[in-house]
Amino acid sequence: MLDCIIVGSGVAGISAALTLQSNQKSFLLFGSWSISEKVSKAEKIHNYPGLSDVSGVEFCEALKTQLKEAKIDVKEEKVAGVYALKDKFTVMTQEGNTYESRTVILACGVESVKQIEGEAEFVGRGVSYCATCDGFLYKGKTIAVFCTTKRLEHEIGYLADIAEKVYLIPMYKDVQIQRDNVTIIRKMPTKIDGGLRVNTLRFAAPPAEDIPAELPINGMFMLRECVSPAILVGGLETADGHVVVGRDMSTNLKGCFAAGDCTGRPYQYAKAVGEGNVAAHAVSEYLK
Repeated sequence: MLDCIIVGSGVAGISAALTLQSNQKSFLLFGSWSISEKVSKAEKIHNYPGLSDVSGVEFCEALKTQLKEAKIDVKEEKVAGVYALKDKFTVMTQEGNTYESRTVILACGVESVKQIEGEAEFVGRGVSYCATCDGFLYKGKTIAVFCTTKRLEHEIGYLADIAEKVYLIPMYKDVQIQRDNVTIIRKMPTKIDGGLRVNTLRFAAPPAEDIPAELPINGMFMLRECVSPAILVGGLETADGHVVVGRDMSTNLKGCFAAGDCTGRPYQYAKAVGEGNVAAHAVSEYLK
């Protein structure tokens, strides 16, 4: 069993990984070799000690080089759920794989897109964040898919192969999905509604002449680069959309720590790096 699993390959997650390696702990770092879309889009970074007006792209390249020199791999699987058991954690990915560790560090950032009304209420009752985990439940049914990035289009295709009808709401340009059973809607929904389960997706006004303001659906898939930690980890204490942590970055769940933007403002690299380091040292102390 691993000592730790780190969820997120931004600067907080990388800082934690480097510190855990120095402390000779076994771990996996989940994320992407693109490091962080948010960091890469930075025009100039002015306030990071030791770096003078470096671009986000240059910073990401430096981080990638450091990881490769340290022989730390980035496991490019999307974490779908983290489950706290008695003395360990089980981490499931959208690729269908399961991993176990004694501790977890959440460094998954914050959602850049606001939740839709009703989204949190219907999680597990028609709202899902994992196409490969829950897609089979909607064979021959009507679903809506809210997607924030082109990188996840393959999951839309997977769902289109299963469902009878798909309403796709993309938050990006150049949509490549072209299926007879996929209808693209370019308006933001206002509410996910239903009774015991999701049955309606509402818009402020009809999104198109041939599409009503209230769509009857059987399920709603939210495909985002970043998932709220509260949804990712059941029972996790949050406040105002951020994970509640102590000075050692510990959460209310024994063995679970958090670092970076997911713990709150300021959303700055220096703060994230420091918290990743503290979280990794806290993990080492916890494992003693």
